[in-house]
Amino acid sequence: MEVQDLKELLPADFDDNSRVWIYQSSRPFIDKEVLEVNEQLHHFYANWLTHGTPVKGWAKLLFKQFIVIMADETATGVSGCSTDSSVRVIKSLERQYDVNFFDRMTITFLVNGKAEMLPFNQVQYAIDKGYINKDTMLFNNVASTKKELLTQWLVPLHKSWLADRVSFQAA
Repeated sequence: MEVQDLKELLPADFDDNSRVWIYQSSRPFIDKEVLEVNEQLHHFYANWLTHGTPVKGWAKLLFKQFIVIMADETATGVSGCSTDSSVRVIKSLERQYDVNFFDRMTITFLVNGKAEMLPFNQVQYAIDKGYINKDTMLFNNVASTKKELLTQWLVPLHKSWLADRVSFQAA
C-alpha cells in the first residue's frame, strides 16, 4: 500500500473530525492474518454500540501493521464504555496473534513502500548509517482525527516530534 492510497481507503462519508485511534503492531501481519484481522474488525465496528446506540464506526489493518479505528461522532458520541470495547478487541487480537499493540518504544518508518520498525534507541544509528534520513516518512501514531490521519500520520522525520531528538549531521 502506498501513502496516496490512504484517502481512498478511509470512508469518504466520515467527518474530518471523526475520532481516530491508531494501534501499531509489534510485527507485520502475513496476508492470511490481514484478512482474518480485517474480518474481526469489520464485525466489531458493524456491531459497535454506545449506550445501546450504533456508533458510525470503521476499522482496518493498514500497511499490514497498524489497526486504525475511526468513529464519526457527528451523530453519536463515543462513550468511555464504547472506547473500552474497542480496546478489548485490540487486546483480544494481541492474544490471538501473539503481538503487542501498546509498545511505544518502537518507531516505524516508511522505507521503500514498507513499514519498517526501529527501536527508539536505534534511530540515530539508522540515520548515521544512511538507512533512514531527514526525509524518511515516519508514522505519527498520535493522529487523533480523520483529518490528522490524512495530513499528519505520515510525516518526514525532520518535521516530526522526533526531529529534535536526533542529529542529521553525517557521522
